[in-house]
Amino acid sequence: MQVIYERCAGVDVGKDEIAVAVRVPGKGRDKRKTERRTYRAFYGVLREMSKWLESQGVTHVAMEATGSYSMPVYHALMESDFEQVLVCNAGHVKNVPGRKTDLADAEWLAQLLECGLLRGSFIPPAGVKAVRDLVRYRAKVAQQRVSEIARLGDVLQDAGIKIDSVASSIATKSGREMIEALIDGERRGAVLADLAKGKMRSKIPDLSMALEGRFGEHHAMLCRLHLDHIGYLEKAIAELEARVEAMMQPFRAARDLLITIPG
Repeated sequence: MQVIYERCAGVDVGKDEIAVAVRVPGKGRDKRKTERRTYRAFYGVLREMSKWLESQGVTHVAMEATGSYSMPVYHALMESDFEQVLVCNAGHVKNVPGRKTDLADAEWLAQLLECGLLRGSFIPPAGVKAVRDLVRYRAKVAQQRVSEIARLGDVLQDAGIKIDSVASSIATKSGREMIEALIDGERRGAVLADLAKGKMRSKIPDLSMALEGRFGEHHAMLCRLHLDHIGYLEKAIAELEARVEAMMQPFRAARDLLITIPG
């Protein structure tokens, strides 16, 4: 195949070690020469690897996307002045049979790259990536909150307390006040039901029956732990949302346009 990039490199990324293959003009049968090296995956060592590639006159670099392991390598490469650094989807980089070593994989990447056969994945700018990281973490924390509320519900079910059979959720303000009263020692269903607020007050008769159970000290201890954890998670979610909103200021116009799309 025709060589498009005269001096290029392929990088195979592992957790603790990376393999690098450089393809440059040579005297072999295909007029190409390959030099291969391995480096430990410490950031300072990755910078040395990048400098070595520069010393070889490399202009284009390709690496396979391997999740979080690939990002330090990518950032170390981006500190240098290469014309292009491609992070390739693993599903698009098909290895040839018999190539089983990291160095062979790196050379295969370099061979694909020199012929222009690789396409890089989108790597967001640093500001966008930072917002993405926070949004993704917020989603995980929100899921933890849902799971913790479910655990709280399991404790109440074990105690025979059926708030969620009457109310839409045990996590409402009324539901929490009832659980707090249970933790504090109140066991009378009518008294607990009278803590209902707003539309829930129309359900007081059913709530009075739902709040009669076998709630004991063990249940009180578990509910206290769950409520405290839920409160901590809600505080974390609020802090993340505030931080995301602040970081989104440079992208506010684009975001406002995006949210006008139906669906």
